[in-house]
Amino acid sequence: MTPPAPMRRTVRPVAVFVVASTGTMLATLDMFVVNVAFPAISRSLGASVSSLSWVLNGYSIVFAALLVPAGRLSDRNGRKNAFLIGVAVFTLASALCAIAPTVAMLVAARLLQAVGAALLVPTSLGLLLATVPVDRRAVAVGRLTAVTAASAALGPVLGGLLVVVDWRWIFLVNVPIGLAAIVAGARTLPTVDRTATPMPDMVGAAIAACSIALLSLAFVEGNDWGWTSAHVVCAFAGSVVLAGAFVRRSAGHRAPVVELALLRVRTFAVASAAATIYSAAFSAMLLSMLLWAQIAWHWSALQAGIAFAPAPLIVLLFSRASVGLAERFGAGRTAALGCSAFATAAVVAYLAETSTPRYFDVMLPVVTLLGFGVLLALPTLVGAATASLPSERLATGSGVISMARQLGFTLGVALFVAVVGTSGRGRDSLTTFRHGWLAIAITAALAAVASLALVWPKHETEG
Repeated sequence: MTPPAPMRRTVRPVAVFVVASTGTMLATLDMFVVNVAFPAISRSLGASVSSLSWVLNGYSIVFAALLVPAGRLSDRNGRKNAFLIGVAVFTLASALCAIAPTVAMLVAARLLQAVGAALLVPTSLGLLLATVPVDRRAVAVGRLTAVTAASAALGPVLGGLLVVVDWRWIFLVNVPIGLAAIVAGARTLPTVDRTATPMPDMVGAAIAACSIALLSLAFVEGNDWGWTSAHVVCAFAGSVVLAGAFVRRSAGHRAPVVELALLRVRTFAVASAAATIYSAAFSAMLLSMLLWAQIAWHWSALQAGIAFAPAPLIVLLFSRASVGLAERFGAGRTAALGCSAFATAAVVAYLAETSTPRYFDVMLPVVTLLGFGVLLALPTLVGAATASLPSERLATGSGVISMARQLGFTLGVALFVAVVGTSGRGRDSLTTFRHGWLAIAITAALAAVASLALVWPKHETEG
């Protein structure tokens, strides 16, 4: 283990944490704040759910593909400058999202927003870790991840409040926060010495993005184009071919998007896989419940958002307890418990007769289980993955597991749209959504099984 990177002046870790977590919060919040605004955006811009899915998936795909390259660039050119540039790009893109007159322009602005987010997340972690001792890094990562988890769960609540005014405010509110983060960051963030790392593989990042995009396209458009149509078959085939090209390029590049050697660290590989599967269940469940509340129960965006308020509250109130559980029972059992809570939430939604609004005996138990699922699964898996790596691989490894989570978010939305679209032909909306909840329950159960693999006897191979 090596000491934190040298800094040119003394800084306050608390101030750095506040600024860094603000950057992470912006990047994560805007990934999920859009969910609750889907019906409002659809009415305003005249778009279908499948078209609007690209407002979510376009962001996630670019975010995932650029996370590791952005982290490497920040190490080469300075983490503080990269953070400030990331906030500036994110803030500008948020303003463009707010004034977008069409779905196409909104998606384009979201892609730019994802570029800024990709700069924010790895630099936030890198700047924070540069201010804490080696033996406190796991705690710092856990706290920053808890902020990420709370931001994801808080998205629908904040989105519901803002949509009451206008859906464009879910993006416009980022502007003053971003400007404040730039001012505070310029004054409080440490100037970490640059490292002589090679240029990141931007071509590999583009290949990864195209592969994920084609896979998502095939799932999202499969119902409209036909699952055996040439377009869908070509999209699936192209995704597989590009994925193979990405792996081959990663094996030979000096600074690949994914260092394949990291996957030989068993804990890292298992935790990353579990986080990917869990994230797919999370994004699908979040979207499904918010759509159901507004479409079937005819709740307003504000009502739907407030209905989810217990979830982020649970994450915020019990974040320390989750760390204690992981230390006492192990990361694998704790994360498996969280994934199981998620699966149970989907089963409750599946079994309940939800044709009419039922908050206290259906929605509240589901949201409560989701909150504990987020609390126990996400920070634990990320902490386990990063703690398993040597210090010199920490920044890259954090970027890879963040990339894995974004991949899960993308696939979760795409698969939910596919399942609901397929099962919805000729069926009532309850039956349609029940198919989606059953698929989510199975996915979350698979994430629990993957998490338990962390408990099995292992022989780590440091990459």
